[in-house]
Order: sequence, then C-alpha cells, then structure tokens
Amino acid sequence: MPRPHPLLTAADIAALPESAFTHPLNPKAIRHSKTLGDAIGFEYLGVHLVRVEPGHDSTQYHVHQAEEEFIYILSGRGVAEIGDDTVEVGPGDFMGFVTGGLAHSLSNPFEEDLVYLVGGMRLEFDICDYPKVNTRLYRRGDQREYVELGE
Repeated sequence: MPRPHPLLTAADIAALPESAFTHPLNPKAIRHSKTLGDAIGFEYLGVHLVRVEPGHDSTQYHVHQAEEEFIYILSGRGVAEIGDDTVEVGPGDFMGFVTGGLAHSLSNPFEEDLVYLVGGMRLEFDICDYPKVNTRLYRRGDQREYVELGE
C-alpha cells in the first residue's frame, strides 16, 4: 500500500478537518485538533496541531506512566501547571514530559486562542494518572477504562 507524501504544506494543514474533544474528567477541557501525524502515515508517533479557546483547558492535570509527550507553543499564551509550579507560556516555549515524571496541564485564561504542537508516543497500552481527581486511566488501543483510586 503506498504511503502518503511526507510533506504537508500550510495549505494542506489549513484544509485538514478540525475535531473537538472534551476531556471526560474535565468539561472545561475542550481542545480543537488537526491530526498531522495521521495525515502523513505515522504509525508510532502522534503529532497534532491543537487550538484551545479562551477560558478553556487543554486536558485534566495528568501524568503518563508509559508514553512520553511534548508541547511546543506556536501562538497565544497559556498557563502551564507542571508539578507544583504554575508558569505562563507563550510562542517558542517547549515542554517535554517523560514517563512517570511531573503531572501537568495547560489552560488558556487569556483573550486569544492558544495554539500549539503536541506529540507523543503511540503505544498499544498506557496508564495515565489524574491526581487531582484521584482517577487512573487504563488504555489498550481504543479501549479506555477510568478507575477511581482509593484515598
């Protein structure tokens, strides 16, 4: 089977469909994404162009136990919560999260869209902990199971 061409022009990216995702553990976490990695046929790496509107979060505060991920801010500003630190981030800032590292989240309390590139591994299995809501996600392929953790 032929693979897609590896180049996505700016016009190609603009024409890609944008999907909205609301995190099941945080109704304020609504992100709009274009899946760049799928468009060029990546199998082992997920790469997404993400837009977070003012007043929304990108996700629920979390840490992955098996997958690494990164965020590179393209435009707008956001507030990143990384471990015990809260910092403002903007264009050109990069965050990389190792497995089992610091829990993190990103929010947009400002008046313009926050746009960033996010990428990470596409393992068949991952465990993701959400310490602020005392929940663990077990993911195998497309199947997801959220489990409330004991105190």
